[in-house]
Amino acid sequence: MARETYPARLLKKVCLSEAAQCYHFEFELVDRESFAYTAGQFLSAVAVDGNGKTQTRAYSIASAPTTNRFDLCVNRVEGGFFSNYLADLPEGAVIQVHGPHGHFVLHQPPVDAIFVATGTGIAPMRAFTQQLFPESGEDFSGGRHIWCVYGTRHESELYYRDYFEQIAARHSNFHYISTLSRAPQEWTGNRGYVQQYVGKIVAEREAELGPMPAVAEGVTPDFDIYTYICGLNNMVSEVRNLLTEHNWHKKQIVFERYD
Repeated sequence: MARETYPARLLKKVCLSEAAQCYHFEFELVDRESFAYTAGQFLSAVAVDGNGKTQTRAYSIASAPTTNRFDLCVNRVEGGFFSNYLADLPEGAVIQVHGPHGHFVLHQPPVDAIFVATGTGIAPMRAFTQQLFPESGEDFSGGRHIWCVYGTRHESELYYRDYFEQIAARHSNFHYISTLSRAPQEWTGNRGYVQQYVGKIVAEREAELGPMPAVAEGVTPDFDIYTYICGLNNMVSEVRNLLTEHNWHKKQIVFERYD
């Protein structure tokens, strides 16, 4: 049975990176005053391609809930129907969507958290950050430490960099760590992959608080930190393995992969 879809109008489109052909989209639902979803969830866009076939593509929502609006972050993919369809969409155009879907959401009440992302996997991390540190200036983090570890190949692919740096400047408990895997010689920031920086956070925390305690079989654990991972499969697997080696429980490691 086909899912019920609803129309969404494109209000604004911004190119985040000419080199990577990545776009930020701001939509509003037509004829609906609200859109109930939880930061971290995704929706599916639906359109008919040139061959008359209905195509569906899932995209993480890149914003926390606000009225009837939502944001997306999408890379143009050579030969890909949906990414090119959206990248070429003019402001004012209407698309069909359904959702929200997914269980990639923050643990409540807030505890310490490590956000780990590569590429457009930063989209749900932006939504999480907006939920915890909204524009109103309120702080819903409960004073918990939040690390956002973001890895890309090139500086031009650090999507939403200004936003995350501003949040880090305003909130001492939000730590933004970006790293480039193909940094040029003149780059003065972090180099390498997200795994090494996640490992450093975990090691420093262990030195301060001790190793992660073992969880007895059949016991429902009450964790004081979670890691949320979004990106390509290899990165997700490597970060999960790293945390597991540090005795992290599988329920502490929440992930979403997009390949």
